[in-house]
Amino acid sequence: MAPAALQHESRTVCVMDASSCLGTTLVERLLHRGYTVHAAVQNHSENQSPNILSSGNKELKIFKSDPFDYQSIIEALKGCSGLFYTFEPPQDQPTYDEFMAELEVRVAHNVLEACAQTDTIDKVVFTSSATAVIWRGIDDPNNTNKSSLSDLDERDWSDITFCRNFKLWHAMSKTLAEKTAWALAMDRGINMVCINAGLLLGPDLSITNPYLKGAAEMYEDGVFATADLDFLVDAHICVFEDVSSYGRYLCFNHVINRTEDAIKLAQLLSPVSPQPPTCDQDMRIIQQRISNKKLNKLMVDFESGAQVE
Repeated sequence: MAPAALQHESRTVCVMDASSCLGTTLVERLLHRGYTVHAAVQNHSENQSPNILSSGNKELKIFKSDPFDYQSIIEALKGCSGLFYTFEPPQDQPTYDEFMAELEVRVAHNVLEACAQTDTIDKVVFTSSATAVIWRGIDDPNNTNKSSLSDLDERDWSDITFCRNFKLWHAMSKTLAEKTAWALAMDRGINMVCINAGLLLGPDLSITNPYLKGAAEMYEDGVFATADLDFLVDAHICVFEDVSSYGRYLCFNHVINRTEDAIKLAQLLSPVSPQPPTCDQDMRIIQQRISNKKLNKLMVDFESGAQVE
């Protein structure tokens, strides 16, 4: 594993899984910034490929990569100085349930172990979720913020027992997978940063999104964070390119804390649902209790559309 401060001349990076909404947009933005991109995809089909993956760009290489096949990950990483990793559920098990955590942990272990065996890799950007932060028990010894009224930040972790008891399978899976990745990164000396993303408001958003489990409670607690696709992509590239980035970054650019916001999201999830009369709306503004100051500070000087030579 190359030392964290060593900068390879290679401007080749891998995006995995590149067929997701986030992955495809990352590929497009990285190509624009002058990178050569290894796009690792599951179940790649020419008929189903997003346009950018079928563009024939000479700086883009497509790899059929099975996250459960260690060797296929190694092949996609060859010659890369960085990896952007996002877990995508297998097509034969698309629903988050109590068994998804085991799959996501296995994949995280495979990916980080492959990075450790790839000597050109300088940095890994691991996409996790804000759900790995927000579901905490007051008595959880792993949380530094003991009061239920204190703001949540990157120091906090969701309580696994709490998640299991309330069947918050997405939060449980993300928490266990991220902890597995951090343990392996520290053990193998991998330079890793983690993006703990809010609910992605992308074109694939639907009412079946597993992040939405417990949405009412997130709203009432002031931690229902969302992220626009462009902002989320910018955050990934920023933490990769900035040598001072470290640890975890809560990533969101909006918190749903007003009835008006909740209604807009509901209509986005289910456009046919009728809008409640305005006179019946709750005019409260829920106090925001989640902080993204760490990421905002890092991104102050980030130029989204810049081409990096």
